[in-house]
This record gives sequence, structure tokens and C-alpha cells, in this order.
Amino acid sequence: MSSPFVEMLIEMGFSKSKAEKALSVTGNQGVEPAMEWLLAHAESLDDSETSYTAAGDQNKVKDSTTETSSDGAPSASSTSTTAANDQQTPKSLKCEECGKLFSTQIEVEFHAAKSGHSRFSESTEEKKPLTEDEKAEQLRKLEEKMKQKRKEREENEKLEALEREKNRIRSGKEMIAAKKKLEDEEIKKIVEQRKREKMEDKLARQRVKEQIEQDRLARKEKFGGCSGSTSVASQPPPPPPAAAAAAATAQPPPPPQKDYSQTRLQIRLTNGQALTHTFGAKEQLSAVRLYIELNRTDGEGPFGLMTNFPKKIFTDDDYDKPLDILGLVPSAVIIVSRTAA
Repeated sequence: MSSPFVEMLIEMGFSKSKAEKALSVTGNQGVEPAMEWLLAHAESLDDSETSYTAAGDQNKVKDSTTETSSDGAPSASSTSTTAANDQQTPKSLKCEECGKLFSTQIEVEFHAAKSGHSRFSESTEEKKPLTEDEKAEQLRKLEEKMKQKRKEREENEKLEALEREKNRIRSGKEMIAAKKKLEDEEIKKIVEQRKREKMEDKLARQRVKEQIEQDRLARKEKFGGCSGSTSVASQPPPPPPAAAAAAATAQPPPPPQKDYSQTRLQIRLTNGQALTHTFGAKEQLSAVRLYIELNRTDGEGPFGLMTNFPKKIFTDDDYDKPLDILGLVPSAVIIVSRTAA
């Protein structure tokens, strides 16, 4: 029994052999792929088989059922019997809902699955074969339907490509946002770490200052007690009044030294910019280095410190010395220079 696809292709005007070959080549995927293949290979196909028609089958049925008389002519009784049987014998199946006629049960099942109709009955009407105009119309409709489906498929592919591009862009943005978040968290950790180091350094400087103050008080108490116990006899006699007056006239008294508690430093970076900050006179040079690390705008990397007037390049030992000992009080200019790692 032929498949419904073969029957549909036959109704459209193709021979049975062409229909079966087209379905076989396209893997029995349906009428549309087979139709495309037939239209593409119409010129190369050489098919001498004629289309099936209901009229030919009817003639075969009549030839097989006609009774002949002894002299070779059909009898009147057999002719009337044949006509009556033709009128009563069902020749097709009819859909009660749309009125279409079908010659095989497979066509009925295919129509029912496609349209959802369920009411069918036997009919004595014979399904007429399609005319050339009807075949051409069927072909035209099928080609239009195929073009429409092809157009829909192309539009769906464009939409899918657009959706994939949107997903790719969205994924890229999410990755960039995640990377930015990680970088921000890392920068935040570095800032917090530097704050802790700065606080620890400040506490360490405070402890050093307290220790220095304690040592100063201890030395003052020690040397103050010794000077108080010195006898009057050991003191040199006072100079004569005239000599004292002459000495006072010859040598002016030295200016009193100021005890600076702060110093203002101008720090010149390697990119030409400058930082200005006030430090305690007793703070170590390492505090200035830490300030530069936290506030520099010329990038990261190892660096050294120096002065021009007078020119001095600070060594590792100088970073533990107070600023007043290094001659950076009450103000000074410090130059930052890059060093090898």
C-alpha cells in the first residue's frame, strides 16, 4: 500500500515512480522536501510511466466484470447487472464535514490527522483525477507555501542569531561587572591593609617618642643632680669687671636656638607633581616614605629620597632617624627618585 505522501504527489501530477524516488532520496521527511527535490531535478528525470487515473481503473473493473455471450457480445442481463452493481458499489470515502472524496483509507487517516475531522462515510461518487489546471494550481500553492515556510525559517534564524548576540553581550557585561567587583574588593583590601600599617607605624612612632621623652627626662635628672652637687670651690673665679665688660662688647651673644616641634615638607614626585605635608620634628624619615606610598600619583614601584640643597641621598639607616636630626626642620624639599627593584 502506498504512503499518503506518494498519493499526494500523484494527485499533484507526478508519477508514482517519481514520487517514490523523491521520498526515498529525501528520507521520507514529507511532501515538501520531496516536492523541492522533484522541482530541482525535473529536467534530469526520465519517467515514461503515466499518471494514475480513476477512469482507467474503472475501465479495468468493467472489463473484468463484463460477461460475454457465446458469440462474443455482452448479454443484456450482464450489462444491467453491471450497471446496478456500479451504482451500488462504494467508489470512494467522503468526509461529511468538508465534503472531500478520498480513494484510499490512508488518505482518510491523513486528512483526519491534519484537519481533525472524524465523520466519514462510503460514497458511490468517484474521485475524479485532477485536471492539468488543477495540478498547476496545486503546484503553485505548494510552491507559495514552501516559499512562505522558507521565509519564516530565515526570519527565525535571524531572530535566533540576534538572541544569541544579545546573550553574548549580556554575558560579556556580566563578566566585566564581576571583574570590576573583584578589582574593587581587592583595592579595598589593599587600602585597609595600608591603613592598618599606617596605624601600626603611628603607634610605633608614638612609642618611640615616649621612649625618647623618658630618656631625656632621665638624662635631665641625672645631669641636673650632678651640677647641683658641684662645690663652690671648684668654680672658677669671676673675671674682673673691666675684662667682663670688654668681653661682652667684643662678642655679641649667640641667637637663641628655637625648638621646632613641626616641619613642613614639600615632596616632588617623579611626574613633576608635588605633595606638601606637615610632620612632627621627631618623626622618623620612614613616616615620610609611608606618606608618599599612600598618596603618590606617579605610579607604583621602588623609589628613593634625596635633597638638593645641600645634596644628600638618604640611605636605609637614615629612615630610622628623626627629621630634625637629618636637618629637615623647620622646612625642606625632598625629591623622589626611582630606583631599581
